[in-house]
Amino acid sequence: MTPPRDTPASRRVRANGDGTVYQRKDGRWEAAGYVLAPGHTRKRVRVYGTTRKEALAKLTEKIAASNRGLPIPSAQGSVAAYLAYWLENVAVHHLRENTHTRYTACVRSYLTPGLGKKKLTKLTAKDVRTWLNQLRTTCQCCTRRIDARRSQSRCCAAGQCCRKLLSPLTLTYIHSVLKSALEHAVREEEIPRNVARNIRTGTPRPRRFEPLTADEARQFLTTAQGHPLYTLLELALHTGLRKGELLGLHWEDLDLNAGTAAVRRTLQRTSASGLTTLPTKTRASERRIALPTRCVQSLKHHQDQQQRKNEAAGSTWQHNGHVFTTTQGGPIDPSNLTRAFTTLLRKAGIRRIRFHDLRHSTATLLLEQGVELVVIKELLGHAHIGVTATVYAHVRLRLQRDVIDVLSTTLGSPETTGTASGRGDEPPPRTAAVR
Repeated sequence: MTPPRDTPASRRVRANGDGTVYQRKDGRWEAAGYVLAPGHTRKRVRVYGTTRKEALAKLTEKIAASNRGLPIPSAQGSVAAYLAYWLENVAVHHLRENTHTRYTACVRSYLTPGLGKKKLTKLTAKDVRTWLNQLRTTCQCCTRRIDARRSQSRCCAAGQCCRKLLSPLTLTYIHSVLKSALEHAVREEEIPRNVARNIRTGTPRPRRFEPLTADEARQFLTTAQGHPLYTLLELALHTGLRKGELLGLHWEDLDLNAGTAAVRRTLQRTSASGLTTLPTKTRASERRIALPTRCVQSLKHHQDQQQRKNEAAGSTWQHNGHVFTTTQGGPIDPSNLTRAFTTLLRKAGIRRIRFHDLRHSTATLLLEQGVELVVIKELLGHAHIGVTATVYAHVRLRLQRDVIDVLSTTLGSPETTGTASGRGDEPPPRTAAVR
């Protein structure tokens, strides 16, 4: 029934579904109505305002969001409580153990101290941006009281701030952990949107690496001749396999007659399980690669040597099928491989690099020889060719410089071009294709 025209606006009956608006005894206005809740149910919500118009606007906004299919957030706890739930019940089942350990350290050191006390439903993009700006400009030694836990203070606790700031790469990593946690909260309909996605931290500069030159690679392999890990190091330089992929190789993965290797697993040390075999880093990392003839011969010789060690060790030999083992047949610890690699670098008189830089050395040398990017992508096991193109952009830039120099010679003055070619009717010089 339509209310009479002389009825005050505050007392008119609202249409079905518009909710209820009335004034409380304390003078505030309260609006209540039904909105969509998680699980495709409906829930009655209440909003408040100092005026009838303000309360009605808040309720209308919630009903409009409900009509668009957005359920009302159900989370009532803090950001810290949800991050703890996410790590213990969600991330632990979807991440590798070492990755979960890094996520846990990130939450404990940065996310919980900075945003943990805020309500999950009331977290805004402004809160995230303000927190990231503070991280970017705050000395972590002072904030996390690192110097205070040392036996002898030497910087912040002694009144001399060391200005230990986070790198852009670390800031991006912290931001990505927060985005992952909030994205799951959206999927569980705890919050309506991921506010961390609205923040841009900028693209950090790629990590610098120092690959070996062709001369340094030859010098390194010459020095490593006769070392128990020579076959592994030769294979690393020729194929670009990761450290864990090399240590996780089994003899059943190799077909020495066909000259191929199947990369199916990786060997890592975790805090809970110790040395353990895991699946490859990504699905694209599981691949079959061709082995150079030189590496096939070295692997056959290595297999014969390993068989003799097996017979000499007798019952003490650990039969686990690994290609590269300790003197007793057990898997090689990645840290021990790193130490042996560093010792060989020093013995060869080569600057210190990471073991992973052998992988970069392989790709760099192949690019300089004119190998197509898609072939390198398949050899290295990158998920997308864009990863390969981004990581080795500096090499492609150097190759562009060589081509541009050739074009500059071609487009030079007639005297210069004639002198360089010897005859004016000869075609312009071109770079020789490297096979």
